Amino acid sequence: MNNLLQKPPIPVIGNSFLLNAVAQDDFDGPVFASIIEPDSNDFASIAELQALLAEGTVTSAGLVTRALARIAALDQQGPQLRAVIETNPDALTIAETLDAERASGELRGRLHGIPVLIKDNIDSGDSMQTSAGSLALVGEPAPADAYLVQRLRAAGAVILGKANTSEWMGFRDWQSPMGWSGRGGQTQSALSKELPVFGSSAGSAVAVSAGFVAVAVGTETNGSLVGPAFFSQVVGLRPSLGLLSASGLVPLTSRQDTPGPMARTVTDAAALLDAMFGLDMPTPAPEGAPTEMIDYAGGLDATALDGARLGYPSLTPRGTPMLEDPVFAALAPRLENAGATLVPIDFAFPDLFQAQMAVLSFDFKRELAQYLGNRQGIEVKTLADVVAFNEANPVPENYGQALLVAAEALEFDEELYANLANQLRSLSQALIDDALAEHELTALVDLPMGQLIGYGAQAGYPGLTVPAGLDEGGMLKGLHFIGSRWSDQALLSLGHAFEKSEA
Repeated sequence: MNNLLQKPPIPVIGNSFLLNAVAQDDFDGPVFASIIEPDSNDFASIAELQALLAEGTVTSAGLVTRALARIAALDQQGPQLRAVIETNPDALTIAETLDAERASGELRGRLHGIPVLIKDNIDSGDSMQTSAGSLALVGEPAPADAYLVQRLRAAGAVILGKANTSEWMGFRDWQSPMGWSGRGGQTQSALSKELPVFGSSAGSAVAVSAGFVAVAVGTETNGSLVGPAFFSQVVGLRPSLGLLSASGLVPLTSRQDTPGPMARTVTDAAALLDAMFGLDMPTPAPEGAPTEMIDYAGGLDATALDGARLGYPSLTPRGTPMLEDPVFAALAPRLENAGATLVPIDFAFPDLFQAQMAVLSFDFKRELAQYLGNRQGIEVKTLADVVAFNEANPVPENYGQALLVAAEALEFDEELYANLANQLRSLSQALIDDALAEHELTALVDLPMGQLIGYGAQAGYPGLTVPAGLDEGGMLKGLHFIGSRWSDQALLSLGHAFEKSEA
């Protein structure tokens, strides 16, 4: 196996890294009142915006105009957040159409007239690019909406634009920074100059935390949605694999890729999930998947922690007792005061890094070619073409493409691939399933950058990151909830109850 795929995994970032990171007198994010006059609706929830739209206090066109003004002032200028890679030139026209529908009494759904940003690896059959942050994919736009985009439009959402992403969803090179793409530049935190953004859905996370939109769509393969959510202090849900359609996504691996909602509250994340829910037929629904519409937002239970049994790793990724971690120690009493029982678990985490990298690389090489076969008007048709394009068009930052080169060079037989893929999925599922069953747990809870996140993604199980603000020293706080497959509603309720719990 290519040695480039045997690089040790990136060390887990400890929460203590973030101490005092936000104490800066010359940075007034995420509001940025020194740059743009604040508007009371910049950080409003979907329910609040819908109430204003219903009474005629605001219009969808007005919301779009304000969002574009805020993006113009903060994204390429001012703090240069670079969270948005492209805005939709048709957004205002779409909003005006939705305003006319509202005036005639026609409402499409909970998102009617609400601006939404989608990650730049999600196809939109309009004039915008779908590039996964790579200049190699710039050319003729995608021929059709991804199915989730169809669902969003049907629900009345205004597709405001595309959010920046780590190039190739973070799979270009070990040295290319998270949140950077050749096409969009480096996404910056809206909370602090010093905070990292983490993960490939950084643009979606920052756009929500900066008040560009109430909700945005990210995608996850292995922490690339829930990680950025924590660092931008927004809610991020990795749905059960197969709950949402992944068709029309620039792929890494169909074994783990899923779109997911990002929002400032669990309620808004659930509302966005409702709008995206569904599989495009004739794709068969996975076994056990809900096949009828579920009202995730309407089904939230603010008392879900009362009587819940939550397992947690007894040790942090650094090998220290979890109860001594300052973030977990601060938040565990909130769970217990809300009625939850916390159960320490001595996990034996299997080392699956090599299997993960091999399967991811093989899938990416094969599935990218399948995706590019449906894209007209762009130069590249295979991963080899992408590598050649990058060699001929080096980026000014001088980042390499070691991961792309390694994936292109990787060759092994289908039997080995199947064994590694099965190992990756089965061991990850067993780790979670066994803990839930043995200890009769409702769900698992971990630090937002804990070890369980990767195993949940590899298992295809849902994971929910819920922020909890900053302490007096500037340390980011939050928790990550993990459940069995199709337990998305239960996780959302646990997260909702945690939001409502007493600090």
